[in-house]
Amino acid sequence: MADATPPAPYWFLPVNLRPDDANPIWMNKGDNAWQLTAATMVGLQSVPGLIILYGGAVKKKWAVNSAFMALYAFACVLVCWVCWGYQLSFGKKLIPIWGRVNVALEQSYLFEHAFLGNFPNATMVYFQFVFAAITLILIAGALLGRMNFYAWMLFVPLWLTFSYTVGAYTIWSVEGWLSVKGIIDYSGGYVIHLSSGVAGFTAAYWVGPRLTKDRERFPPNNILLMLAGAGLLWMGWTGFNGGDPYAANIDASLAVINTHVAAATSLLTWLMLDVVFFGKASVIGAVQGMITGLVAITPAAGVVQGWAAIIIGLCSGSIPWFTMMVVHKRSALLQKVDDTMAVFHTHAIAGSLGGILTGLFANPYLCYLFYSAEKKYIGLFYGLHYGKAHNGFRQIGIQLLGIMFVVVLNVVVTSLVCLLVKLIVPLRMSEEDMEIGDEAAHGEEAYAIWGQGDRLEKSAGLSAYNNDKGQVEMV
Repeated sequence: MADATPPAPYWFLPVNLRPDDANPIWMNKGDNAWQLTAATMVGLQSVPGLIILYGGAVKKKWAVNSAFMALYAFACVLVCWVCWGYQLSFGKKLIPIWGRVNVALEQSYLFEHAFLGNFPNATMVYFQFVFAAITLILIAGALLGRMNFYAWMLFVPLWLTFSYTVGAYTIWSVEGWLSVKGIIDYSGGYVIHLSSGVAGFTAAYWVGPRLTKDRERFPPNNILLMLAGAGLLWMGWTGFNGGDPYAANIDASLAVINTHVAAATSLLTWLMLDVVFFGKASVIGAVQGMITGLVAITPAAGVVQGWAAIIIGLCSGSIPWFTMMVVHKRSALLQKVDDTMAVFHTHAIAGSLGGILTGLFANPYLCYLFYSAEKKYIGLFYGLHYGKAHNGFRQIGIQLLGIMFVVVLNVVVTSLVCLLVKLIVPLRMSEEDMEIGDEAAHGEEAYAIWGQGDRLEKSAGLSAYNNDKGQVEMV
């Protein structure tokens, strides 16, 4: 029942703006609504976005397993996040790269003012969770088609606890080591994309490659389904970058338009390179270009001008293309490690590229709008232009230091996690199970609906189904 006598001195405000027990005076309803919306958009990038992207992009026999790895990670991360992950990432400082262990479950805590923004901790916990979840799901992309699902079940909580939380606290927490130094990572170029790219590549090394015939020929089982997932990923990035000012303000609007401009530019650049050098307009290549554009703009989205977003898109559509199409084929190490979805190129290379370009193009006024701080955030080009070269070079140095920190952290921690899991369960499925795929791993198939839903009978890796119109064989 509405209070007939609003608390002084807020009697003059409209009813919907008056503070009460459910709407404390520090909370901005618009910001809170946008933050919850942005978080949900990021969540949709994973569930169902990456679930159906992975499910469509792999061989038919791996569709269920690939999608399920993403679904499991999303659920597991959430439970770990509220029990200990969030406080390790954003709680009270234990050391300069890690917070104190605690839960984020109690009503008294969840209703408190978040460490940034004008909304409650409950909103911040949810918003930061979807970022943590998508990081693990991106790592899965490097491991599709051979990782033991039980090993994945152990890998997710361990990696979240000992790698993601360290990177998040160091770079994003207000008391983190690199955060205090002044690193610019607007929305996760380091914490999410560089981390997932390096961790995925490292885990792929320890897990080992797919079957030789799968590495040689691994066609998507449903390109249209893959495109639907890619579309959710692209549109969901509106919340990914637009939510990081923690307010529904002009910087959020700038971040959104820059995100989409860079993605579109990168997609077109990758597409043109494919046409020029391979004579084919590849749909899969276009999706890769879209992803690299989204990744590269992420650390810069709200702190660069529109023309810089175009340049970032041009670079992200060409440099990762070059590393994937040229360098990869000439590197013994890259050839040895079986990175199924090429997350090393699309996330590690593109994330590093975005971090460096941020150090070049970060606009000091836009940095002020985002950080609202006295720190000397300024890109090198602006530093040279305004006679502050020292600050510009310092910014580039911090960006490079951040890359080194994230790479070393993830190579070391991911290796230790894989070695620990290997002591408990095998990292890889058996050769026999990899021949079969989903049926061996889960007892289920993606496309097992023929006739009355009968399953295909398997013989020597082939399936055959007899119907009234004759026999159809499928590999």
